Amino acid sequence: MSQVEEFFRDLDRSWPLAAGTPVTLRLLGSTALILQTSFQRGTKDSDILETDQITADIESALLALAGKETAIHRRHRMYLEFIGAAFPFLPVYPLWHAVVPSGLDHQNFRLEVLDVVDVVIAKLARFHKTDRDDISAMAERDLIEPQRFAERFQSAVQRWWHDSRADDLPRIIRNFHQVQSDELFVWPSRVELPRWVEDE
Repeated sequence: MSQVEEFFRDLDRSWPLAAGTPVTLRLLGSTALILQTSFQRGTKDSDILETDQITADIESALLALAGKETAIHRRHRMYLEFIGAAFPFLPVYPLWHAVVPSGLDHQNFRLEVLDVVDVVIAKLARFHKTDRDDISAMAERDLIEPQRFAERFQSAVQRWWHDSRADDLPRIIRNFHQVQSDELFVWPSRVELPRWVEDE
């Protein structure tokens, strides 16, 4: 059982609130890749997307149980972190897949992972070495179909057109083109931008 699977099994079994409808946790980043592919690596956190189902009480309980410096964090060297829904660089309609990690009783939580291609797109915004390494691992496994990658990327760009972060788009596009040429071995594709960004 992987570090991530053990972490979520411990979280499920330790959940203190009354049993009811399982809470859906939407996972981003490397955790999402680990739970839906053969990819494995150590990770210090699991990014959870904030959703309407995760009330303030539920979020507080999750962080008290598995946030930084908790017993679960110390046991697994991994903690939960919540990400605002508007924060990640994602397509207009992100694609989620339900997963059932090994050993998870599924009593309290339902896990959904962000689609591999959408995870790769999200990683283009930061593009640190760990992000680039994760992207390379997905490309090596033939999990990034070039045409779909380009279409999903354009959707993410359009989502940020009227965002205060639109000025970051040229840099993110350069990262996108680097992945196309260095990892997918295809010609960089044209990306449509609003005119005011193109003119800068």
